Amino acid sequence: MELLMNFPLWAALIAIGFAQFIKVPLQYLATKRFDWSLLTSTGGMPSSHSGAVTALATGIALEEGLGSPYFAISAIFGIIVMFDASGVRRHAGEQATVLNRLVDDFYKLVEEVKTWPEKEEKEKQKELKELLGHQPIEVFFGGLTGILLTLLLHALIF
Repeated sequence: MELLMNFPLWAALIAIGFAQFIKVPLQYLATKRFDWSLLTSTGGMPSSHSGAVTALATGIALEEGLGSPYFAISAIFGIIVMFDASGVRRHAGEQATVLNRLVDDFYKLVEEVKTWPEKEEKEKQKELKELLGHQPIEVFFGGLTGILLTLLLHALIF
């Protein structure tokens, strides 16, 4: 029963769900098409990773105080996750873009050399994931989402 009363945990989980869900209408505003795969994909605006770790740290701060060692742990954990989301994972996504171009060029060469029309088959092949990481603005708004959503939840519950 204690698990059901764990406010920081629920705030973080709700922040993940909210950040993933809000990507769909934001993408619709930008492209005028619904992309429901964004509900389970990485990358995009806002960062659900940043939302989760800031919601967790904010929830712990509200429950335990800013001087709590639990807050310190969650804050450092959050900083590392947000740095990774905007740094290492973003660069991995950029490398995936280059690899996808190389694969496309290779397939074009194969088509020209062998003259077999494989375009339909090539379209069926799954490309490397290019949206692994986040732009710094996506991390910022993900973090802001987590903090504001947790403050709202805390005000509504307590």
